[in-house]
Amino acid sequence: MNLKEAKVGSTVKVVKLTGEGPVKRRIMDMGITKGVEVYVRKVAPLGDPIEVNVRGYELSVRKADAAMIEVV
Repeated sequence: MNLKEAKVGSTVKVVKLTGEGPVKRRIMDMGITKGVEVYVRKVAPLGDPIEVNVRGYELSVRKADAAMIEVV
């Protein structure tokens, strides 16, 4: 499962980042790394972006980037 598929209100744990190069680096710079817990707060009406809580702050992630984040 990836972050894009996670349900609103659920807390998931990051297992793997599948992006490459600058995209993967940008996701990691936002604080989304292997083992961190992510709470899915809400999803915009058209599904993009997804708002999450990670490491104590709120973050909006594009659907395309969320698809690169594998979670459990």
